[in-house]
Amino acid sequence: MARNRKLGRTTDQRMAMLKCLTTDLILHGKIETTETRAKEVKAIVDSIIALAIKEKDNFEMVDVKVITAKLDSKGNKETQKVTSKNGKEYLKVVKEEKTVSRQKDMPSRLNARKKIMTKINKVKDGEGKNVDLPSKLFNELAPKYQDRNGGYTRMIKTGPRRGDAAPMAILELL
Repeated sequence: MARNRKLGRTTDQRMAMLKCLTTDLILHGKIETTETRAKEVKAIVDSIIALAIKEKDNFEMVDVKVITAKLDSKGNKETQKVTSKNGKEYLKVVKEEKTVSRQKDMPSRLNARKKIMTKINKVKDGEGKNVDLPSKLFNELAPKYQDRNGGYTRMIKTGPRRGDAAPMAILELL
């Protein structure tokens, strides 16, 4: 007996489609799709959020030394003239060392992050910067749902789709 619905697709197409729908739901909080797809995505998203809730506070703060370029008042890198061994002069960027406090994931949280990354796609925002969806799950959604025992999504049936009369639904995060 099959564990999940086939959705009329081959395995690789089905997994890619579910990954995209899961990513969109976590990123935007709401998607509109067919009922059967919504039921599959609901199960995936609920398991991901439950995993994020379980591991949300499993990290430690660590002080890390970071070497960066020193910036002037306009935000440009500061340079200085340096003479090489053979007598040629060139500009060298001035570096400064800072100590920064960062989160270090414990092994089980790191494992959870990797499991989440297998079920969602990498996403870029409008400016081309990467969006860290696992961090969004751990830092925004997990604290929001920590008092709930499951049921993190809602499926609202909207009726048949024009054209092929497929039953449609809106899937949203609560």
